[in-house]
Amino acid sequence: MNKHLDELIRLSSIDRELDTFTPQIEAEEKKVAKERKKVEAAREEIEELKKQIEENRDKIATYEEQITALSQQLQDIQRKGAEISTEKEMKALQIEEEIAKEKLTFANEEIERLSKVIETKEALLAEKEEALKTLEEALAKVEEEAKGVLAGIEKEKEDLYRRRDAIIREMDQKVLSFYEKIRKWAGNTAVVPVRKQACYGCYLKISDKTYSDVIRAEEIVACPHCGRILYMEETETAQEA
Repeated sequence: MNKHLDELIRLSSIDRELDTFTPQIEAEEKKVAKERKKVEAAREEIEELKKQIEENRDKIATYEEQITALSQQLQDIQRKGAEISTEKEMKALQIEEEIAKEKLTFANEEIERLSKVIETKEALLAEKEEALKTLEEALAKVEEEAKGVLAGIEKEKEDLYRRRDAIIREMDQKVLSFYEKIRKWAGNTAVVPVRKQACYGCYLKISDKTYSDVIRAEEIVACPHCGRILYMEETETAQEA
């Protein structure tokens, strides 16, 4: 077999192996991203609950201020009642008192209602915080597992890159440039075998002459249809023999 063709076959094989790591890496990253999304969503829910609880506490504080003011108003009304001298003033004071009492009742009812809302939300908050702990533990576990997988992949990649560099150092730069040019559009199918007299890149049948050239493997042969570099597998060569 032509030396350059042999180098191209080995180089292409390594590049294909390197390419297989991409979906593996993406799969691990997706696992981590999925768990991280769950944690982030849980944290957002917790923050929203805390915000709602705080808003309700602020409302209660506002109603408590109103109750203080209304209580003072009622005391003032009682004081004024002892001082009035006409029926008209008495009726006006009674209306003022009724309105103040209604507001006071409403404020107390709202405080009671909001207190129950806060109690419910605090119970839910406790559940969410407990669930968050579980999600964070799951995330930490997935991250650790992914870290191990990615470290193993990186080690394999380093070994492949060393082998790749060793081949490239020995290669003719024109041949390498030709390969890289094809690889830009063909990806890891830049160098493909011929099976049943067909290019296994475009799957089109090649001529008898091209097929004969591929079998001899004395020079680099490109597919006349797609331009990929062709070679004959050992099993196929044995069958031809």
